[in-house]
Amino acid sequence: MSIDGDTDIDPEAYVERVREERHRKEEFFTQHPRSPIPESDRAEFSGLNYFDPDPAYRFEATLHEHDDPERITVETTQDGAREYDNVGEFRIRVDAEDVTVQAYRSPGDEYRLWVPFRDGTNGEWTYPAGRYLDLEDPDDRTDDGDWVLDFNEAYNPYCAYSEAYECPLVPADNWLDVEIPAGETLPDE
Repeated sequence: MSIDGDTDIDPEAYVERVREERHRKEEFFTQHPRSPIPESDRAEFSGLNYFDPDPAYRFEATLHEHDDPERITVETTQDGAREYDNVGEFRIRVDAEDVTVQAYRSPGDEYRLWVPFRDGTNGEWTYPAGRYLDLEDPDDRTDDGDWVLDFNEAYNPYCAYSEAYECPLVPADNWLDVEIPAGETLPDE
């Protein structure tokens, strides 16, 4: 298995790194003034929930760029809309199934990819409206130039934690027919 372009890394070290990143995020949610958890709710906030880290849901993949990226309008949770450019797609294999995931960019952003998705876990184990991956160039690239799609880093949009946020909904092209039991799960009620 290759993790961050290094074929000799120990999967146990990878799992530990994922857990450390989750701990830092939890501290942000419980302590930071910009946390999506309303300050009045933080005392009762029991923490973020996750699937166990699983290196099988970390992929190194080529971004197959579209020749003419299409500008799309994405509806939001509060009846608004945002525009994104559909710049390309990742082709990966999840549990013996071929999966294509579209990658989007905000107009004018040359470095970040937004990979929202819905999968077979939504509603039962994960946020019903879907989850997100954010990829940043060059941080989420291997030495070979592939992108790292690590679904262990999949997160709920802030609107899962507070109605004060307006979140873009997952475009239908990224409604996946497979389950991806990795990343954040449903928040506690």
